[in-house]
Amino acid sequence: MSNEMDDVPFFNSQLPYELAINIFQYLDRKELGRCAQVSKTWKVIAEDEVLWYRLCRQEGHLPESSISDYSCWKLIFQECRAKEHILRTNWKNRKGVVSELEHIPDEALCGAHSHNGMVIAGYTSGDVRVWDTRTWDYIAPFLESEEDGPGARPHVSFVRINSSLAVAAYQNGFLNIWDLRTGKYPIHRHEHEERIQALALSQEDATVATASAFDVIMLCPSEEGYWQIAAEFEVQKLVDYLEIVPDTGKYPVAVATAEDLVYLLKAEDSARTLYSGRGHPVTCLDVSANQAAFGVKFLAWLYEGNKIMLYSLEAERCLAKLGNSLGHFTCIHLRDSPPNLMVSGNMDRRVRIHDLRTDTVALSIPAHQLGVSAVQMDDWKVVSGGEDGLVSVWDYRMNQKLWEVHSRHPVRHISFNSHSLITAHVPYESVARDPDLDHFTTHRRHQGLIQAYEFAVEKLAFESTVPICRSSCDTMPGYNSDLALAFPDGI
Repeated sequence: MSNEMDDVPFFNSQLPYELAINIFQYLDRKELGRCAQVSKTWKVIAEDEVLWYRLCRQEGHLPESSISDYSCWKLIFQECRAKEHILRTNWKNRKGVVSELEHIPDEALCGAHSHNGMVIAGYTSGDVRVWDTRTWDYIAPFLESEEDGPGARPHVSFVRINSSLAVAAYQNGFLNIWDLRTGKYPIHRHEHEERIQALALSQEDATVATASAFDVIMLCPSEEGYWQIAAEFEVQKLVDYLEIVPDTGKYPVAVATAEDLVYLLKAEDSARTLYSGRGHPVTCLDVSANQAAFGVKFLAWLYEGNKIMLYSLEAERCLAKLGNSLGHFTCIHLRDSPPNLMVSGNMDRRVRIHDLRTDTVALSIPAHQLGVSAVQMDDWKVVSGGEDGLVSVWDYRMNQKLWEVHSRHPVRHISFNSHSLITAHVPYESVARDPDLDHFTTHRRHQGLIQAYEFAVEKLAFESTVPICRSSCDTMPGYNSDLALAFPDGI
């Protein structure tokens, strides 16, 4: 923004306009509003486009925009905050639309995954489907597997998706990779000699990791676009959980758990043992760019309480031991959690928010009737799913349960952002429908369910779905003083 002022009155001195802007850049929106009331000169500075553009970027509004895209960034900032407030209100009041993603007749859901509105599902028929819930068009194409020969196709074991790739692993050890931008036929196929026990896909790039027997491999395309094995590791035990570490640069890095062992797998290096439980199995895993968190189940004969171990991936050492619960931990959400916070689910039916600054539990929520199977949090809410088929939404800063929905099958996947929520209920047993049973209701008991919730205002105008009913808030008894210390600013 060009301005004719050369000097700005600043208390008892005169400052150049550019220097005044540099001082004002450390103020937040409320402080800028107060400064704008001091004088006409300060009002001009406090409404400078550079300052409001920077505020928009700091709060995550329009991250891909440049300063020249809009003429009044203060107005854009106000509109973004108003939209954010409406979204939060819709979330709290359960006001939105919900769609059930169409299942495959006579087949059961084996696995589901989602990323930024893209949803993938695998079935007992060997079919794989992909939806883009961002377009409001839920007609999902089938991805071809090149296994359409005679005989029954193998069940799908695992599915993963990111913004450009879809990946599916099958019970016979085959792996298919599709490029969502080029079509429904696989761009690469890899065959393992044994069953695939774990599958991971990077959220940021085209890196796939699989574990089969005692081998873990990482696949990624070369500079020419040909898929190849970028790294291969041999481990001592069968892998249970596998995650790719984000933002590692040129060489991919993964973390794998194998019974009571946790491995750090760096390309161009051999497998390194990050943790050895000495007979105490690892029960869940999640990673961030520089940390790994995993639950450890301590056996009764040497009982010290089940814990979550937090490790530094750079220093390869333990940072904290969290928890100490009677039940073992079943799921963790570390990646993309608010700073210094982490949420976990436990077989004791509780959801816990951990304050990593003090190594304490800031809040413990009695969330489900059975064990917790999936959980995620952001800066004000927690969404959890349980073995009981219940999906619960909590405002943890206000210590309130907002609403819940129930389905027959356990919740195996939860993913949400500011305006949408994806949930997947996968049956315990992935059994196809008996051909002698033609009643639709009978099959529905075994098929599984994927649902997409949308809370955005512009989507509520569509008449294709019925709005979700409003639900009253159930306030949990008491108020947690540790939570008040962890979140002093409230909402």
